[in-house]
Order: sequence, then structure tokens, then C-alpha cells
Amino acid sequence: MLMGDTCTRACQFCSVNTGNPKGWLDKEEPSKVANTIAQMSLKYIVLTCVNRDDIADGGAQHFADTVNAIKNKSPKTEVEVLTSDFNGSRDAIRIVVRSPIKVFAQNVETVERLTHPIRDPRAGYKKTLEVLKAAKEINPNIITKTSIILGLGETDAEIYQTYEDLRAHDVDIVTLGQYLRPTLNHHPIDRWVTPEEFEQYRLEGLKHNFLEVISGPMVRSSYRAERALDFNNAGL
Repeated sequence: MLMGDTCTRACQFCSVNTGNPKGWLDKEEPSKVANTIAQMSLKYIVLTCVNRDDIADGGAQHFADTVNAIKNKSPKTEVEVLTSDFNGSRDAIRIVVRSPIKVFAQNVETVERLTHPIRDPRAGYKKTLEVLKAAKEINPNIITKTSIILGLGETDAEIYQTYEDLRAHDVDIVTLGQYLRPTLNHHPIDRWVTPEEFEQYRLEGLKHNFLEVISGPMVRSSYRAERALDFNNAGL
């Protein structure tokens, strides 16, 4: 996770610290990350981050600098980025997707009706869709990806509508997993989704012609992430 441990937003499903880093960034982080990846001989890496609304570009250049440092140090390592929404800034999105990445992800998190109060007021269902669409428009060669958390109160019909909205914005991959409440101060669990239901959602998603639909209780957005480049629905 890039850019520190303090997020400028406060989503009700997430236990990451909330605060104002006041523009602080570790300028050596790109090289530190690149060196670590090289030492571990990783073939595939997923970079994510906290939201950084305190930085003019939301941390886009820092993301790109990290990706470039990784590729310079480990040319054969493929990079996926799971970014913030950059407050919808197309210029910030352009900085990231013009770096040598393979996959660009930004999570819609939940269905439209539950976006607020689940997500921070500055986040938005339509905003995330537009970010994903812009990423693909700017760089048609990348794979776009998002994730839906289940167990927050969504209905099947709303999940399937989300599929339609994602495909209408040219999103390639969707992952679905069970919500686990971090603390009693976070949003309560509405239901435990059964493995059979997760399989139903996977099959329904494939009918919408996603490149991949990865669905299961313990699935998170980085689950089998490297399999995206195999174009075989993560081997499932």
C-alpha cells in the first residue's frame, strides 16, 4: 500500500486510519518498493494506496513513479494498480494509465443504492464508473477491474444492475467477496452470502461477457490477480 497508512477518507467498511497527512510523501518509496520487488523476484505485483485528497493530483505521479521504478529494476515484472478515484481527475488518471501497467483497478465497492453511507461522501458510484471508463479510453490496451463487497444489504437485482453498469463503462474484470466487519464502529453485516450464491453471481456475471468474474466468500480484489493475463477466468 503506497503513500502511508493514513487515508483522507472514512469509508464505513474499512479500518485504515483516517486523517490528514498534509501532503507528506516518502519520496524514496518508489525506489524502496522497486528494490524489494527485485529482491523477491516477483513476477506480478498489485500496488494499492490510501486516498490522498491532500495532494493536488491525488498521488497519481507517485503511483507512476513507483511503476516506472519497478519496471526499470524488474522489466519482466507485470504491474496492476488499485487506485483511489483521484476525485475524478482525468489528468491524474492519464498519468497513471500511461505508465507501464497491465491492469487498472478502482473499486465500486457496493451497489449504487448503498454507496452512501457505505463509502465516504467524496466517493461516488458514478464517479468510479467514470474513472474506469476514462482509464480505458486513455489507454485501450489496459485491463480494467473493480470489486463488489457483498453482505452490506444489496439485492440480487442490484448486483446484476451493477454488472450492466460496469460493462456499459467497458470494465473487464469484477471480483466479489464477503464483507467482514472490522470493528463494532463499522457498518454491520447484513447477511452471510453462501458459497452457492457466490457461484450463482459468478455464472450470472459471465453472461455479461466480463473477461473474468471471481466470486467467493474470501475473494478480495487481488485474489489470483496475476491470472488476468492468462485470459482464462483466473483458471476457475
